[in-house]
Amino acid sequence: MDAAQQEATARARELQRNWYGEPLGALFRKLIDDLGLNQARLAAVLGLSAPMLSQLMSGQRAKIGNPAVVQRVQLLQELAAQVADGSVSAAEATERMDEIRKSQGGSVLSNTTHTTSGSGAPTVKRVVREIQSLLRSVAAAGDIIDAADTLAVSHPELAEFLRVYGAGRTSDAVAHYQSHQS
Repeated sequence: MDAAQQEATARARELQRNWYGEPLGALFRKLIDDLGLNQARLAAVLGLSAPMLSQLMSGQRAKIGNPAVVQRVQLLQELAAQVADGSVSAAEATERMDEIRKSQGGSVLSNTTHTTSGSGAPTVKRVVREIQSLLRSVAAAGDIIDAADTLAVSHPELAEFLRVYGAGRTSDAVAHYQSHQS
């Protein structure tokens, strides 16, 4: 790989970190390990071709273009956490992955079938990721920052919202969300 390719890959991984909280290679490897998948099965569940998954993992491609695929990634992350904490068995996980594969996406705020905590409310992290996914599906992080800068003087709270959810890390957005709840 030449210097230009290395620079492009580094930039793609940084964009992925901004958009998804971490580079997709690391995120997808965790899903593969946590859910006992191979790359071909992960690609099938997500609704991506194997070459597209490989390009996203290697940093040759930065963004997941389809919001439904982004939501499937989030559903798989939640499922992996449930498998890790023992609340979902391996057999249940396999069944849920088939459901996720068939899902067309949609809002966590209206469809809480598999996205809820014990209280029946969507989890904070899930809501935050939905907001991030929506913002990031309409604009790149740099454009969101530019918009936030434009709004900063007249609407500082809205500018902060755009920065935190549109270009920040999920953990920062979760903290922001929690600090603004009654």
